[in-house]
Amino acid sequence: MSLTAHVAMLQDKHGKLETMIHDESHRPLPDFGLIQTLKKQKLLIKEEMLRLRPHEGQRIDAA
Repeated sequence: MSLTAHVAMLQDKHGKLETMIHDESHRPLPDFGLIQTLKKQKLLIKEEMLRLRPHEGQRIDAA
């Protein structure tokens, strides 16, 4: 998998988590534990994207 494809996949996951956070936050009785977990996952993905950005254009081996 190319690094660019990997970053694109992370961006997609990041966007989906954002949607899930928004949806849960706007429910009548939001689950704040779930929101916190989703935000942590989103932050980890963001950190991974930032770590990989300078290396875009290179290839990484599929695990």
